This record gives sequence, C-alpha cells and structure tokens, in this order.
Amino acid sequence: MSGAGYRAAKRAFDVTASALGLVLTSPLWLAAVVGIEVSDPGPVFYLAKRVGQEDRVFRMYKFRSMRVDKHANEKSFKADVNRIFPWGAFMRSSKIDELPQLLNVFLGDMSVIGPRPASVDQAAVTRGGEYAEVSTVKPGLSGPSALYDYIYGDTIENESEYERLVLPTRLKLDRYYVHHANWKLDARMIGWTVKSIFCSVSGSSAEKMLAQLIAWANDEGK
Repeated sequence: MSGAGYRAAKRAFDVTASALGLVLTSPLWLAAVVGIEVSDPGPVFYLAKRVGQEDRVFRMYKFRSMRVDKHANEKSFKADVNRIFPWGAFMRSSKIDELPQLLNVFLGDMSVIGPRPASVDQAAVTRGGEYAEVSTVKPGLSGPSALYDYIYGDTIENESEYERLVLPTRLKLDRYYVHHANWKLDARMIGWTVKSIFCSVSGSSAEKMLAQLIAWANDEGK
C-alpha cells in the first residue's frame, strides 16, 4: 500500500475503532467517574496541552488519576507518584485513565498507534533536533515508545534516573515508528498493548516485548 493509501486507510481505521471503542468502553467510563469522585472529589478529566502532527498544539483528554496540584511541574518526564490516589493507580496500570484519548483519535488529533504525545513543555527535547521528524505523523494512543514506558519506564520513580535510563530509548522508539510505520507494525502494537495490560494487571512477565522494543531502539534509523 502506498504512503497516501496507508494514511487514508489508517484514518478510516482510527475513526471506526475510536467510535466503536467509545461505545464499548462506556461502562468503564462510568466506573472511572464514580471511582474518581469517591477517591478524590474534583475534576473528572485531566486536560493537557500536547504537541501533535506538524507541531500543532491540541488538548489531550485523560481521566484524572492524581490529586489536584495547581503548582505541579509540567516539565517533569515522570508523574509525581505521591499524588496518585489508589483508584488512580489502578486506572493507570489498566490504562483506563487513557480511554478519553479515544475522543482525540476520533477528532483527528491522534491515531490509535503512533509516537508518544509530546508535552508542550517538553517539546524542545522530544520534538527538537534529530527528533523533529517525529512530528510528521500523528501521536498515538499507544505505540513502541508508549509501551516501553508502560512496561519499563513506570518502574523507575526517580526523575533523574528516568531521564538517564528510559528517556533516550523512548525517544529512539518514537523515531523508529516514523521510519517503519505500516499495517503490520500497527497491528502488532495493538496486540502488544492488550498483552502488556494483561501482564501488568496479572503480574506476569512482559520481558519478551521489552527485549524487542529495546532491539528496535538500537536499530532505529536503519
């Protein structure tokens, strides 16, 4: 399939999958809202400014999983684990907190699979220099870098350790996706996303997926 054909088909899939996903996951939305209000009454959604395709800024939706802090550091690459309430921790581990991003996919800000969305405050690092080409495609609800962060990055709590051990590989995986995007890779990422969520919730190993992601990062650009 040509590049234009792949992009058109990918958009058609995104619209169909996100619309279907919004309908099928509606009971989880209700559970998320109730859980948030019981755990920490306040806003249900976390609205974040993210850099998308062609460096366009859009508002990304997530269910709020942390206690509100007006002075939170948006430049940090790591979430403040001390602010995550118990229900929020479960939503994060099961990816329920990211279900509202289906709206972003439906509206065209994001794709089901793509690079990790970039925070506006982090764009100089994640979309600057050699990584500028990452902004040529839409960010994804999931993808190689998001899975690497989910499987391994979330185990590193210290900010400086995260930037040293996780961030370089995460950035390489974003660029790997741009160079290798096709239906086969997208389908694999969808399958791996489901499998990695199961591994996280059940406590089983995701080492094989992690090893492959690291190998891709080492091979990025080739």
